[in-house]
Amino acid sequence: MAMVMAVLLALPMMGQKQFTLEDLNFGGKNYRNMIPQNRSLTWWGDQLVRLSNDTCWTINPVNGKEKVLFTRERLNKKAALTSESDKIVGLSWAKFPHAGNPIALVSNMAEQMLINFKTGKVEWRQTVPDGIMVAERNEQSNATAYVKDDNLYVIDGTGNTRQVTSDGSRDMVYGQSVHRNEFGIEGGLFWNPQGTRLAFYRMDQSMVTDYPLITVPEIDDSTQVIATPAPEKYPMAGQTSHLVWVGVLDVATGDTVYLKAGDPTDRYFSNISWNPDGNIVYMMEGNRDQNEVDLVAYDAITGNRISNLYHEEHPKYVEPQHPITFLPWDKDKFLLWSERDGYNHLYLYDTAGKLVKQLTRGNWVVMDLLGFDTERQTVIISANADSPIQQNLYRVDVATGAMTRIDEGGKGWHSGRLSHSGRYLIDSYQEPDVPRNIAIVDTRNNSQMRYFTAPDPWQGYGVPEYRCGSIKAADDSTDLYYRMVMPVDFDPAKKYPTVVYVYGGPHAHNVDARWHWSSRSWETYMAQRGYLLFILDNRGSENRGRDFEQATFRQLGQVEMQDQMRGVDFLRTLNYVDTARLGVHGWSFGGFMTISLMTNYPDVFKVGVAGGPVIDWKWYEVMYGERYMDTPQANPDGYAQTSLIHKAKDLKGRLQIIIGLNDPTVVPQHSYSFLKACIAAGTQPDFYVYPGQGHNMMGHQSVHLHERITRYFDDYLK
Repeated sequence: MAMVMAVLLALPMMGQKQFTLEDLNFGGKNYRNMIPQNRSLTWWGDQLVRLSNDTCWTINPVNGKEKVLFTRERLNKKAALTSESDKIVGLSWAKFPHAGNPIALVSNMAEQMLINFKTGKVEWRQTVPDGIMVAERNEQSNATAYVKDDNLYVIDGTGNTRQVTSDGSRDMVYGQSVHRNEFGIEGGLFWNPQGTRLAFYRMDQSMVTDYPLITVPEIDDSTQVIATPAPEKYPMAGQTSHLVWVGVLDVATGDTVYLKAGDPTDRYFSNISWNPDGNIVYMMEGNRDQNEVDLVAYDAITGNRISNLYHEEHPKYVEPQHPITFLPWDKDKFLLWSERDGYNHLYLYDTAGKLVKQLTRGNWVVMDLLGFDTERQTVIISANADSPIQQNLYRVDVATGAMTRIDEGGKGWHSGRLSHSGRYLIDSYQEPDVPRNIAIVDTRNNSQMRYFTAPDPWQGYGVPEYRCGSIKAADDSTDLYYRMVMPVDFDPAKKYPTVVYVYGGPHAHNVDARWHWSSRSWETYMAQRGYLLFILDNRGSENRGRDFEQATFRQLGQVEMQDQMRGVDFLRTLNYVDTARLGVHGWSFGGFMTISLMTNYPDVFKVGVAGGPVIDWKWYEVMYGERYMDTPQANPDGYAQTSLIHKAKDLKGRLQIIIGLNDPTVVPQHSYSFLKACIAAGTQPDFYVYPGQGHNMMGHQSVHLHERITRYFDDYLK
């Protein structure tokens, strides 16, 4: 029996405006006017500041009143920035790095500058080099590390530039993300707190096979006739992977040492962090099987290994996603993230590797660590302790473990940003019927002051009804949450064509308590055209604990399909669902799921659109593929069972496959091979390619993409 959690009533279509894809798609010309309004906010110590391109305002945390702090025109004049090249280009990205000091970090066309906005004095300025790939600035020393042409450079606080490496290339990469951005890796430059030493990644991928992507000439380019190679270093599951080292640069001397972590072959180095004194580097080290991980400390001066502080293993996999975080009031204790009790929680350790306590616990997960209130010695987190489909903000007392929810209202999906001392919190949130509210929270007394309420940007349009509920998974015990978007002007006496939108893979979810239950705007467009949309988060998706996520281990797509078919069983109980006109659509892992459902249940799904689909996991990259499937050598039956190549013969309905020609994530070989298998089997999928595009269609091409998807369902399902 399905449990319906909430219903948002639709507006009657008569007299209401209709949406276009230019309104609803993120690449559309009117999209910015159709998303909930927001406020660009930042902290100056404990002072909240609102930013716009031309003005910065301070905000009173008690009553929300705003006062002009400075304007761009006034600051340019006060700092005597008169030439067009000198003038500040905008204030939307201004920062206030020094609590208590009237200093703003701003930029002109070529420089970063620290300007005293009271006196107008330019305290510091630094030229931003052209052609940089990534950059990272340290607020204490004003030193900036950057990568250009795959080589590492550092500009110290006085403006002196040092080239740290000289052998950078496609084969030897410095200062950038490694391990294909898995394990929480988002960059390759890591300053110590003082900005005196820089840890950085060095990756040798000369042994990794090139995947032969190409770049097609622009249609109006008369200088280039032939497509040019654009190869991607792509280590597929079971194949040779790259080698990674971690270097540490002493900015003052220019000396570099590499951490003596031993042979990097088939090992993963992630979650790099520093101790408060800036002389010890901490790193998570995992094996290629990804079922063991160690937290190791290294001397930043010599690179010598100091100690192994923590070890974790699991028969399936261990997946570190967060570096350790030291308590600001005790430099000998830190917080470590782990799923070892089945849910992602925080554990307090000392620097000798002794467990002090498990700080958070329960059948829910910590989603983010926002920071600390040093005076009260509490940690501020976001978590889904109140509901699996909510995100709320909590204060946790480090001494007692007592946890208190501190956000406004308690419902919905809350994101927070903490002030310098931890006294105040920006609580920006949505609820299913709330586009966006922003409250200022006093974390110590739990008082909230509503600062901003966004108007409904869809007022006056014909908006469908959005429903959320739960059904049981195929194991008959686990709750799965779904979203339904009803056709505009829904009539329960009618029968409607229905599209199942699916992702289903790790590290993602589709249904939560945000505005319209987190509905994708394309669903609204389809509902306007008379479709019903159904979206279910199956086992294997995120934020439900280790066992929920690991249920798909070594058999991707199988448990997920079982759960999605429970969703189909639920749809069959609804008289207004025309199960003879059932479609399915998804992208990436969702593209894999779309073709899996089309070929495993060919008499159920009449039409499908699969974007960027994985076809066979042995062609996917090492880190992700081997975590969830092991290697093809170790799990041949699992790879054979999940491969869609041998399912090409079972395709009966209309299937459109769409890819970007330059996709470096799910390389085109997947779709090409499936097409080849379909040709051999005599089945007839349709195929569409976006030249020059990667895994997702960017800019206005996304509007074209979603028009194409819509037309396919209109042609064959409606």
